[in-house]
Amino acid sequence: MELGKVTVSINKAINAQEVAVKEKHARTCILGTHHEKGAQTFWSVVNRLPLSGNAVLCWKFCHVFHKLLRDGHSNVLKDSVRYKNELSDMSRMWGHLSEGYGQLCSIYLKLLRTKMEFHTKNPRFPGNLQMSDRQLDEAGENDVNNFFQLTVEMFDYLECELNLFQTVFSSLDMSRSVSVTAAGQCRLAPLIQVILDCSHLYDYTVKLLFKLHSCLPADTLQGHRDRFLEQFRKLKDLFYRSSNLQYFKRLIQIPQLPENPPNFLRASALSEHISPVVVIPAEASSPDSEPITDLVEMDTASQSLFDNKFDDIFGSSFSCDPFNFNSQNGMSKDDKDRLIEQLYGEIAGLKEELENFKAESTRGAVQLRGRASELEAELAEQQHLKQQAQDESEFLRTELEELKKQREDTEKAQRSLTEIERRAQANEQRYSKLKEKYSELVQNHADLLRKNAEVTKQITVARQAQGDVEREKKELEDSFQRLSEQAQRKFCQPLPLLQSQEQAEVLETLKRELAASKQELQVVQGTLESSTQAGAEQNTRIASLEQERDRLSRAAEQHRDEMAALQAELQQLQDTLSSEQENSRTELETLQTQLRDKESTEQALQQRLAQEQLSLLQGTAREAERMVQDALTRMEDPAHISCTGSADCLLSRTLAASECAERLRDAHSKYLLDGAAVGSLLPCLALFAHLVSDTLLQGSATSHVAPVEPADRLLELCKQCGSAAVSYLSALQDPGTVASADCSLVTACLGQISAIGEELRPRGLDVRQEELGDLVDKEMAATAAAIETASARIEEMLSKARAGDTGVKLEVNERILGSCTGLMQAIHVLVLASKDLQREIVESGRGAASPKEFYAKNSRWTEGLISASKAVGWGATVMVDAADLVVQGKGTFEELMVCSREIAASTAQLVAASKVKADKDSANLCKLQQASRGVNQATASVVASTKAGKSQVEEKDSMDFSGMTLTQIKRQEMDSQVRVLELENQLQKERQKLGELRKKHYELAGVAEGWEEDAAD
Repeated sequence: MELGKVTVSINKAINAQEVAVKEKHARTCILGTHHEKGAQTFWSVVNRLPLSGNAVLCWKFCHVFHKLLRDGHSNVLKDSVRYKNELSDMSRMWGHLSEGYGQLCSIYLKLLRTKMEFHTKNPRFPGNLQMSDRQLDEAGENDVNNFFQLTVEMFDYLECELNLFQTVFSSLDMSRSVSVTAAGQCRLAPLIQVILDCSHLYDYTVKLLFKLHSCLPADTLQGHRDRFLEQFRKLKDLFYRSSNLQYFKRLIQIPQLPENPPNFLRASALSEHISPVVVIPAEASSPDSEPITDLVEMDTASQSLFDNKFDDIFGSSFSCDPFNFNSQNGMSKDDKDRLIEQLYGEIAGLKEELENFKAESTRGAVQLRGRASELEAELAEQQHLKQQAQDESEFLRTELEELKKQREDTEKAQRSLTEIERRAQANEQRYSKLKEKYSELVQNHADLLRKNAEVTKQITVARQAQGDVEREKKELEDSFQRLSEQAQRKFCQPLPLLQSQEQAEVLETLKRELAASKQELQVVQGTLESSTQAGAEQNTRIASLEQERDRLSRAAEQHRDEMAALQAELQQLQDTLSSEQENSRTELETLQTQLRDKESTEQALQQRLAQEQLSLLQGTAREAERMVQDALTRMEDPAHISCTGSADCLLSRTLAASECAERLRDAHSKYLLDGAAVGSLLPCLALFAHLVSDTLLQGSATSHVAPVEPADRLLELCKQCGSAAVSYLSALQDPGTVASADCSLVTACLGQISAIGEELRPRGLDVRQEELGDLVDKEMAATAAAIETASARIEEMLSKARAGDTGVKLEVNERILGSCTGLMQAIHVLVLASKDLQREIVESGRGAASPKEFYAKNSRWTEGLISASKAVGWGATVMVDAADLVVQGKGTFEELMVCSREIAASTAQLVAASKVKADKDSANLCKLQQASRGVNQATASVVASTKAGKSQVEEKDSMDFSGMTLTQIKRQEMDSQVRVLELENQLQKERQKLGELRKKHYELAGVAEGWEEDAAD
């Protein structure tokens, strides 16, 4: 296959058009990897693509790369491992975008990195994950620890697949037929590879969990079962939702998972498990008949194993006598031996009877003393219950009096409240009547005034009518007075009646309360009488218990008499035994001789045990030496050069190895004092070899990313440490040098390695941890001060613009500065919300520690807060400078828009750094998210006002070509084309420069914040 054809197919498959990758282009890329046996061509083309600048391009790259990892040549993984850190950086970069393809690309890149790490750790698994049951067993090497770790890695792998699945579905509008649109198919196409991976991972996880449950206790695997149940529900829901999409129906047949998850506590449930099979019409596969052969082989092997065990136990020939019945005949004893055995049996029987009598008498006395103690305790308990009942009755009496007082106070309050309400209602009615009367009087008064005016007008015409008018006026005033008096009499008459009615009601209420109090008094008296009766019953019970105690005392006396009789019988038996002792003295001497023989045999066994312990120590030391030697060999292996590590991980391994060396020194000292203490030395020896080997490999990996001089020193110290460990383990294997073996040289080398690791730690960790808390407060305060200063400067610029500008320029400047002011206010609100959330995080997470200790413990999170705060303050200052230049006419609108977007990105970083440790149900977190949305809206307002101002200013500079000739117009056209080409060239160069700047920025940020450590982990 031609190299140019593969390059063209890669460029056609990975483009910026939002359509699905064509299958023919992807197939050509896959065939190209098999033709060249690697992915060098693919990566040489991809490295020239602007994956960091176009999200659709990055999404289609992930799709094609996923296909190559699954169906491409096996060397694709080896050629792609070196780009793992770049994929991680790109994933973090796209993770800052919350819309469009940003989050999709971030999650897809994480999935690809997880897939590469899984296949690197487990090279037996092919890229398409298709394996038989026998190959799956071979991948675990029949070791339960390997199966346990493999299950955890599969859980992590499947978790990444499900996250991508859910994120794609959540980004689509499922209310419309998105699967038939080009944009929807572009997002759904990679899910075919995800479905293929998930079906295999689910099948292998089920089989591995059944295998683990057959070897380990169920409680140990509780976490595995919970995690599997959660992933089972997610996968079942996603498979169901995918099977209903029209796009998948014509490309793939998605299996359906069972209704209920497998029951791993029941071993027979494995036979009910059906492996989910994904069917692709173009790539049908035949079923594998290998499991049947395995079953036949397993049955044959089990039958042969059973036969071998039977032969080993019972023998393989029936002509001989396997049970050796004939050898038991002809074995007779003489009379003397039989008599000796009979005497020994009688002596043993008498001793046993004597011991039984002693035990029974002791048991009887103990029982009697225990019974007496029980009775005394019961008597004390009854007295305590009596006192408790008296105290309780007194407490109830006091509580009853308090309840009565509370009831009286409540009734008084209710009566006063009722009285106040009644008075208020009466006052309202009185007020309404007075208001009506007042309005009527006002109307009458107005009429009188009108009449008075008429009379005043007519006074010049007829003076005689004046007296009549005055009399009429006087009559009206008299009638008004009478009406007022009548109204007052009407209001005052019903009051005495009401007062008498109220007194009657109060008297009736007091009578009812008196009756109720009498009833309550009777109830209390009855309770007191019942308590007295209970006390009498308790006295009666105490008397009966005392009688029982007297009866038991008499029984104890009887038992003492019986014990005296038994002691007499015992004396007789002792006399009989003393007569028999003379006869058995000779036998005792014989037994002593046998005892001495046994002691000599025991000493021989002790020596043999010491030899066995020494050989066990030598074997363990030999295995540990082989492990360390293997680590030294792997350090020289060229395949290990691609492994990288972080200084922090090296320090943790070195610290663990140093602590283990101290424990090993103590265990070695104990072994030298007491050879039986080898049990504590062997585990320390195995752990020491493991940790030292891990430290050597981690040191070698760290030297691959360190500067030349520290890397050489670190590599040399690792070799010295390995050689010292091998020498120490070799000394433990020699009985002559086991006492002089010393691991202090290994400890010294580990200390020097730790010192170099401290030198290689990232620069961002150089700040002392006790200063981190103060630095956070200072940076947050500086950010708030910078925002306030920026707001003041914007207000000052706005006042200057209003004083010096007019017309369109004033309108544009007011709009831009007003939107900048709104942005500063939104950022100020966000900083305050971030402070509140930060304070809540510190208070909830520090426990009994101080805030500074909390910041020191979470130094990585603290440094993220400091970096985000610095970025926000710097962005606010730069934006104010840009706005000042725009108002003065010296700056550009584009610079202001870039500054506003930079501030939005910095605030997003601050929000992410603040909520990474926050509780998802926190009220302060909700406020912070609302403030973040406010900042985004204010940023959009700044960009919109800037664009509007730019277009409004550019409208003034309209082009006028009316006075130009044809030649001049042609000349201007050529100049414009030249200018367009120059600007396009500059644009291309600036985009390349921007990409390089972003890469360098993320590299420096990774060094400062420890991203390399995360990548190495």
